[in-house]
Amino acid sequence: MPKKFMKRYLPTPEKVRSIRSLHFLGDILHEPNLWHINRHGVSRAFFIGIFWCFVPMPFQMVAAAFFAIWFNANLPLSVALVWISNPLTMPPIFYFNYKIGAWILGRPVITFEFQLNWSWISHRIVEIGIPLYFGSIIVATVGACVSYLVIQFLWRRKIRSDWSKRRQVRPTA
Repeated sequence: MPKKFMKRYLPTPEKVRSIRSLHFLGDILHEPNLWHINRHGVSRAFFIGIFWCFVPMPFQMVAAAFFAIWFNANLPLSVALVWISNPLTMPPIFYFNYKIGAWILGRPVITFEFQLNWSWISHRIVEIGIPLYFGSIIVATVGACVSYLVIQFLWRRKIRSDWSKRRQVRPTA
């Protein structure tokens, strides 16, 4: 993995600790594993960030940060990956999740029509919500597992490549 690239763009632990609004967390942010860029921490961060980016809920970053702290994953990377689902990408992502959920549950896909009134919302919340969240959990789990395995594979391949290059450069006795 491009470790130098990641270090360049991720905030330092000192920068995050200096944010006054995060002082209520106390010593939690002093855990060194939350800031290390290694294969396990980055893989876990991808798992957590990708999972929460596919779940339609408010405060996805808070959930990602909580689970990053709980599972000792790279905290800034976990939180940054949640932004894959941003205001531009949310509609296609969540519509895809809805279609997957409707397909798995055997429900017909409802054509898109939106009315901003209570009767429409209360009538459609179950029709749309159940397939949306079911599909989101399925897509989030599959996406998180695949991203975890891909990061593990790419990181190991990079290490093997580096070792191979070192052996070729090393003088033979």
